[in-house]
Amino acid sequence: MIASLRGKIKSVGENFAIIEVGGIGYEVNLVERTAAELSGKKGRDIEVYTHYYLRETAAELYGFLEEAEREMFEILIGISGVGPKGALNVLNAASIDILQRGIAAGDTSVLTKVSGIGTKIAQKIILELKDKFGDEWSELGGDIRADSDAIEALESLGYTKAQAQKALKELPQDLESTEDKVKEALKQLGSK
Repeated sequence: MIASLRGKIKSVGENFAIIEVGGIGYEVNLVERTAAELSGKKGRDIEVYTHYYLRETAAELYGFLEEAEREMFEILIGISGVGPKGALNVLNAASIDILQRGIAAGDTSVLTKVSGIGTKIAQKIILELKDKFGDEWSELGGDIRADSDAIEALESLGYTKAQAQKALKELPQDLESTEDKVKEALKQLGSK
């Protein structure tokens, strides 16, 4: 098992990076917001937490900047009907915080926006994860719909999903309405 890689970023694509470790370039599949974050850092040192996925036709590495993201990825691929590409798409759709709150609330809207995840699989994910983490995540609170709507609003204004998610992650937790979240996110995004 390859649990992490530390090396230099050789190149970055839309959803992958080539990380050179000891003269060997490893292609690591990434969440799009992570790839966007790394795109301007060619030649810099990086450490990513990885999941090595082996199947008959391929051996693939999936990388994450945060261990919590890797853990969520591994939880998702443990659910019947969700493969590594589907799990990566789920993580592309929303931050872990938004996913956890949506699952705790039983809200399928974030999951059904993911390509390849229909209502049936979304309900299965929620059911399995609620059983596993329901008590732990139930206290997260917050309005999942407001976060999801705020991301859509920011995307309609020309920001990428990665930029919108990063801006929302940095907002104060006391903001509840979509309008307030979008206003504050725009202030943040405008100051960068």
